[in-house]
Amino acid sequence: MERNHTIMQFFEWHVPADGEHWQRLKELAPQLKEQGIDSVWIPPVTKGVSSEDNGYGVYDLYDLGEFDQKGTVRTKYGTKQELHEAIDACHNHGINVYVDIVMNHKAAADEKETFHVIEVDPMNRTEEISEPFEIEGWTKFTFEGRGDKYSSFKWNFNHFNGTDYDDKNGKEGVFRIAGENKSWNENVDQEFGNYDYLMFANIDYDHPEVREEMIKWGKWLADTLQCDGYRLDAIKHINHDFIKEFAHELSSSQEKPFYFVGEFWNPELTACQEFLDVIDYQIDLFDVSLHYKLHEASQQGRDFDLTTIFDDTLVKTHPLNVVTFVDNHDSQPNESLESWVEDWFKQSAYALILLREDGYPCVFYGDYFGIGGEHPIEGKEKDISALLHVRYDKAYGQQDDYFDHPNTIGWVRHGVEEFEKSGCAVVMSNGEDGEKRMFVGEHRSGQTWIDFTNNREDQVVIEEDGYGQFPVNGGSVSVWAEA
Repeated sequence: MERNHTIMQFFEWHVPADGEHWQRLKELAPQLKEQGIDSVWIPPVTKGVSSEDNGYGVYDLYDLGEFDQKGTVRTKYGTKQELHEAIDACHNHGINVYVDIVMNHKAAADEKETFHVIEVDPMNRTEEISEPFEIEGWTKFTFEGRGDKYSSFKWNFNHFNGTDYDDKNGKEGVFRIAGENKSWNENVDQEFGNYDYLMFANIDYDHPEVREEMIKWGKWLADTLQCDGYRLDAIKHINHDFIKEFAHELSSSQEKPFYFVGEFWNPELTACQEFLDVIDYQIDLFDVSLHYKLHEASQQGRDFDLTTIFDDTLVKTHPLNVVTFVDNHDSQPNESLESWVEDWFKQSAYALILLREDGYPCVFYGDYFGIGGEHPIEGKEKDISALLHVRYDKAYGQQDDYFDHPNTIGWVRHGVEEFEKSGCAVVMSNGEDGEKRMFVGEHRSGQTWIDFTNNREDQVVIEEDGYGQFPVNGGSVSVWAEA
């Protein structure tokens, strides 16, 4: 039997732009493995608009910190050589590496081009609010710093279907590029009528040359880095048929299993389920629905019914196709999808993703090591490490839920023979101090269990009938197991 698997998202929005992040990963790999982290999701490795760009303002997909472009050789995170060294260090410690890839748009073009567009209503991209007119748009990518190394493909306006700036008139807007076979891609999220367009120069996946080039690039990146999978950014804005094709082509080209998880940021469960159907379950999705439930629970306090925490979540309906998370770089304070899980509930939220049988949990760097920038937030390494320890050693076997009180819930993992002293009892409260009488097994009669979170100093002795009376502090979580 394998140990439980856990991902860490190894970055937050305000990681210092010092070019040393790949070095940090290399140095921390042994510690992460000790904590039971056996996969890391790393930020975009490709050249962005500057050395400060987090990687989502993509300029050159083939520049991994190797060429002098956009005023820098390195990316925000380091050089190509340092990236290779970090991935090697992870692999040497048995940690898989999933690379964040951004395929929706391109930014910081090298030259302007003149072409025709139609302006559309930003709130309804299917509604045209102008006749076709000529603009100067930043859509030509020549990559002079790289030349034709790795790829001779040069991007121009024909490879995009939308942009957001007319340099001729100094005007911002959502401009759909006009021309033969030019329209928004159909198989995308339907918010704003059609959510193909997100930002910058929007890549047109109805264009056969584009599809061919992006699949070729995806294979090149996997082969070059010898990584173990991809995190796909912003896929609700990308033609779903292309995502299906991309995943199939990449998986087929790799000798070892290649993992995909997609950011389909839609809390509506039905939309997520329909997307999984379209792409034939080739990729997992982040459980955005659960994230918002955790956020809501942290805001409402005792008014939130904890027995409903998993209702309408992917982890409940599709437990084998989901990555669970508490927060990430977009939900952290002051970012685009801010929905931060409040401090008092953070450890409880992590218990809900780390100590249950379903889902592939992802720990956020910002929660673990802290958040930088103008408004720093201290990390909760101690709180999360306690749960990671239990996940690695204890949280195995049959799961019995005691979701029978709106403010105090619990569950038991009964353990397995393969891992000595495995099994645990979790109880949490969003109201007053509480307790939960739960069955852990008659064979455990007389055992002394302690709280591995150290939130409670008392001990629980398992009764003759195999039950224990497990207490919890108000607004807290306790994880009981044999010492």
